[in-house]
Amino acid sequence: MEDLVAAQETKNTIPLWLAVAITVCVSLPFSIWLGNYAIPIWASFIVWAEYFAMGATPSALKIIVPAYILGVLVAAIIMTAYMLLGKAMGDVKIYTATDLALFISCFIGFCVFIYAMKFFPVTQKGTLPFFNGISMGLAVFFTGAFMKAAPEGIDANLLPAVAAVGAILAGLLGAFLGWFNVVILFPRPVHSATPVAKAA
Repeated sequence: MEDLVAAQETKNTIPLWLAVAITVCVSLPFSIWLGNYAIPIWASFIVWAEYFAMGATPSALKIIVPAYILGVLVAAIIMTAYMLLGKAMGDVKIYTATDLALFISCFIGFCVFIYAMKFFPVTQKGTLPFFNGISMGLAVFFTGAFMKAAPEGIDANLLPAVAAVGAILAGLLGAFLGWFNVVILFPRPVHSATPVAKAA
């Protein structure tokens, strides 16, 4: 004998393709309307994708946000060390100016911080956003994507911190976009009857 048991599933009210298009349009003003403070939304899209990769539930943000921010801060520390070391080493180089300082800073910095991951639960659970935070921090720094927000005449050694602010703002926007994208799907419960074997 079999009994019918109601199984709850969900169905989106708005299709994913439309929800994504709406979410992209919501993100655009942060990139085109803020002038010197425009946010590099390509970094936001990385965190948006992370939200889906890690389950697309609000609870995922408890891992994504701190792990991503920690990754950005790691990138900022390494790049600050690079700026300071490059200045201290002067004309010493392998091929181009300050390249040796960059190699040394990255080698030591990544050895230390990647080894330290095992001591922090958030970087163990959030390996993806942690590494994406590092990559987005480096990307914003090397592309100068947020540098117009820096005060005029700022000490060059503070530029990694400026890049970090831009990368963090982009990451927080991305976390919001991921949440918003799911919310506007307006998922609704759909009940279906599932046959279940009944003991004789």
